[in-house]
Amino acid sequence: MAQPMRLEFPVRDANVELTTRLQNAPLRHAEALLSGYDLLQRLHDRGVLDLLRGGLGASDKVLSILVDAAKTPEAINATRNLLILGKVLFTLKPELLENIAQAVPNNLAQAKEQKPLSLWQLFRKICSHDTRRALSAILGVVEAFGKSLDSVHAVELERVESALAEIGCATALDRRSR
Repeated sequence: MAQPMRLEFPVRDANVELTTRLQNAPLRHAEALLSGYDLLQRLHDRGVLDLLRGGLGASDKVLSILVDAAKTPEAINATRNLLILGKVLFTLKPELLENIAQAVPNNLAQAKEQKPLSLWQLFRKICSHDTRRALSAILGVVEAFGKSLDSVHAVELERVESALAEIGCATALDRRSR
């Protein structure tokens, strides 16, 4: 009967493999390494590396300053407003914004070149179908803004009145009703 053959694999040494790869890396990636060294030198020349080193050293202080700034009511409102504006921009079709972006400089250039429109010409432009459609859209936005001002005003008035009531002052409305 045949005897089984022993199969023995040499023991892998990960350190030797890494050393070999590291020794071959400059040859295989010479162009990338030179580009990286050039980038590092430019960052060093402009002081960016020193700035990053300082930022890392003071990271706790920088982070606390950023957190304190982010906790302010203005920063919170700005963040909310940016999110809302983002939602508005996401709902608009790119063609609409592209047309507006082209129309603004074109019409400003025309306004510089030609004399102002007469009252009759202005009236004719206002009566055009496209202008009336745009004005309707703008007026709808303005109307919604006005409605929201009323509700914001009511909420603010309630907040002020409740604060005054807590400290025992009569509100302006109570005084007016007397």
